[in-house]
Amino acid sequence: MKVIVLAAGYATRLYPLTLTRPKPLLPVAGKPMIEYVLDNLAPIGGIDRVYVVTNAKFADQFQQWADGYRSAPLLFTIVNDGSTDDSNKLGAIGDIHFVLQQHQVDDDLIVVAGDNLFSQKLDAFGRVCRERNAPVLALYDVGDLEEIKKYNAITVAADGRITFFEEKPKNPTSTLTGIALYYYPRPTLPLIRQYIAEGNNPDQPGRLVQWLYPRTPFYTWQVPGLWFDIGSKETLEEANRIFADLNRTP
Repeated sequence: MKVIVLAAGYATRLYPLTLTRPKPLLPVAGKPMIEYVLDNLAPIGGIDRVYVVTNAKFADQFQQWADGYRSAPLLFTIVNDGSTDDSNKLGAIGDIHFVLQQHQVDDDLIVVAGDNLFSQKLDAFGRVCRERNAPVLALYDVGDLEEIKKYNAITVAADGRITFFEEKPKNPTSTLTGIALYYYPRPTLPLIRQYIAEGNNPDQPGRLVQWLYPRTPFYTWQVPGLWFDIGSKETLEEANRIFADLNRTP
């Protein structure tokens, strides 16, 4: 199994913090965000390569970080997508496609945003993915209909299969949302290539879910514990407080 960590954004809303450092390498409670992702993914097992896809501005910083990361027996490849700012970025789905093409990936695939903060291990996600042997999207209950408008609205059947998905909904009816943690088994990888070949929007990874679920069964799994999406200095400060408290809890 392979992992693609999406880390090519420029996080302009966090300037000046992210002018000289990529958001996934910003510390939360003394640990870079990306390590919360990888430390919690590692228990899934069977992951033999992690591709961290970033940009020309921050590729060297990610390489330095990967060279020093020793918390789990993971092998890293830092992938520079060649972009230099928001004007020429490939977009999240474009970056997934770039890694698939450049590194000829032909394996089951987990895709995750490098700025996700998880408070619990994700081994159960791995079990569900292997049982389903179909695309799986991680869900989180944000508890607020206004918050959902920033993310996506989703409806699922009794068996966990997606029956409706909409990015940036205007009138959401549920507080459950899909987050940037996805599983794409090997047979579905050609569909990602098809999505790009047809000229669809290469940004926002949820758009791929919206395009895929009518074409192939797409299942869901709800994230346990806490999940944070760091989009502002305020959420970064809140995450620092909460995760510092969690780290102190015996």
